[in-house]
Amino acid sequence: MYSYLAPDYYFEHYYDITADFLAEKNIECLLIDIDNTLAPYEQEEPDEMIVEWFEMLKNANVKVALISNNNEERVTKFIAKIRVLAYFDAHKPSIEFYVSAMRQLKVPRCRTAVLGDQLLTDAWSGRRLGVRVIIVPPIKDKLTPLFRVKRAIEKPIMKRFFKKNNLALNNEEAGGEEE
Repeated sequence: MYSYLAPDYYFEHYYDITADFLAEKNIECLLIDIDNTLAPYEQEEPDEMIVEWFEMLKNANVKVALISNNNEERVTKFIAKIRVLAYFDAHKPSIEFYVSAMRQLKVPRCRTAVLGDQLLTDAWSGRRLGVRVIIVPPIKDKLTPLFRVKRAIEKPIMKRFFKKNNLALNNEEAGGEEE
């Protein structure tokens, strides 16, 4: 299970992913989740930090598409300021919209990465697609039973990832409760 769900890279925040990092890793395209990766579910529009980060990606010639399991209204409102290719109701870990985005952006898999906060949707999609996976911790996790089960499944995989990569585990990643 580890090899199907473990990320290649981990960052504390999406904005820690720099143009230099992407260039060093030869990543020319990011396929990005919205909810809990870029913004909490209840944030309808990108804040200034998100807008600036997307501008940095654009200036670095990194192509971008947003791939979301959320609905059309949510995704349409979110992309109004940043004007990027976006897909809604993606049914991740389905890879249909990821493939469509790569075709439209004309970027090969070897130069593409998936960015998200969930191993069972974002990371699994990236693995099925055959691209690199970047994971960030969720901004504000839902506390529903389904999300608790998902996070319980993810916990040992992330612990192994952190140990394998000699990274420090914070309380939340170690399975501590969010306050």
